[in-house]
Amino acid sequence: MRGALEQRATRLGLLRSRRRLERVREGAALLRRKREALVRELLRHARPAVDERERIAEAAAVAYPALVDALAAEGAAGVEASAEPLREVRLKMTSTRVWGVTVGAVAEAPALERTLEARGSAPPTTNPETVEAADAFETLAELLLEAAPREMLIRRLGAEVARTSRQVRALEHHVEPALEATIARTTGVLDEREREEHVRLRHFLRRRDARR
Repeated sequence: MRGALEQRATRLGLLRSRRRLERVREGAALLRRKREALVRELLRHARPAVDERERIAEAAAVAYPALVDALAAEGAAGVEASAEPLREVRLKMTSTRVWGVTVGAVAEAPALERTLEARGSAPPTTNPETVEAADAFETLAELLLEAAPREMLIRRLGAEVARTSRQVRALEHHVEPALEATIARTTGVLDEREREEHVRLRHFLRRRDARR
């Protein structure tokens, strides 16, 4: 083991290890700054996201009881019939990058809340409970659509913060200590070699002087 270590312990190898240690420390510092920036960005979106979730919860608390009332008044078949004709909702999506994290965003979205006329429903034949449920769920759908991009961004930022933290821990707790240990061992071996060379040199000089 010692012989194998001494064979690897060279001045060039020591220099390379020191340079690699410098790069590792610089990389860890960059990752820590990146993590701090990601956390700041995450906190910037956290409060609006909480407010959006509260509005969604309030809208859901109105929509689902309204649906129960509509089902009680018309039955499932009647409510389903009131939903006809179904419509297709088209969205235009774009992608953005936040600190290297790619997230989707809604560029264009149609208005989901409609009047009875826009729904194609005749007021005399439409149950009021069903109209109320439709209004409530269209409001809820719009809130969900507005909140979706921010929710995706927060999830991606959270995942990136966790990934960056793992990278920092790997560099600081595994790679850096291993390099420091290698440098210490190599330095020790080289110092020992140098001492042995000095001892041999002094021995050689003494023998030379004795022969003279």
